[in-house]
Amino acid sequence: MSWRATVLTLFPEMFPGPLGVSLAGRAKEAGAFTLEAVDPRGFAKDKHRSVDDTPFGGGPGMVLRPDILSLAIASVDDGRPKLLMTPRGAPISQDRVRALAAGPGAILVCGRFEGVDERVIASAGLEEVSVGDVVLSGGEPAALLILDACIRLLPGTMGHEASGSDESFEQNLLEYPQFTKPQDWQGEAVPEVLLSGDHKAIAAWRRLKALQATRARRPDLFAKYVASLTAGVDKPPKTE
Repeated sequence: MSWRATVLTLFPEMFPGPLGVSLAGRAKEAGAFTLEAVDPRGFAKDKHRSVDDTPFGGGPGMVLRPDILSLAIASVDDGRPKLLMTPRGAPISQDRVRALAAGPGAILVCGRFEGVDERVIASAGLEEVSVGDVVLSGGEPAALLILDACIRLLPGTMGHEASGSDESFEQNLLEYPQFTKPQDWQGEAVPEVLLSGDHKAIAAWRRLKALQATRARRPDLFAKYVASLTAGVDKPPKTE
């Protein structure tokens, strides 16, 4: 059975967008996943198909109405996780992406304007997620990001099934540096160990570089790595 993605958006023409090309596009054509975009305007009651109104208490912008949005959510709710794209949500993580990809699919709700009425979040059981400490014009770019992260993990999507095992955030580490031809470029040579053919030495070098990069760039992630070490390890490997 295909992994099913449903996006609730006022701009359904934005989908599949980049999910219709490259790896995701080929996976879609192969039937690895399906993607449906549902416009909440179809559940509006008035002739203008209004889905928003001014916020109680005053302030700029408009808020998506709970009565309209809840009908749209109920029309597609079949037990899949329901995610609301919002900058105040919990940061999406690779662990969460893996869990979503391993399930039946996801429903993604894209906010617009000043967001959605707070009451619908609780009543519909929406999981608030963020893609970073930024504010977007709407939830659609965030939904595309999360869907892309999930789709690439579906069986058969990546050309090499091991491609994801050494990537950033696996085992709470950033990925090691990569090099390709030419061997010498602008006076910089590829590290000798990568040319040695010694797979054990290469693996050790890559592990060291991953540790160094994580400690320098993401001390929060490095702390998680240290905390995840097995009880039999007294301290992490040296990074210098």
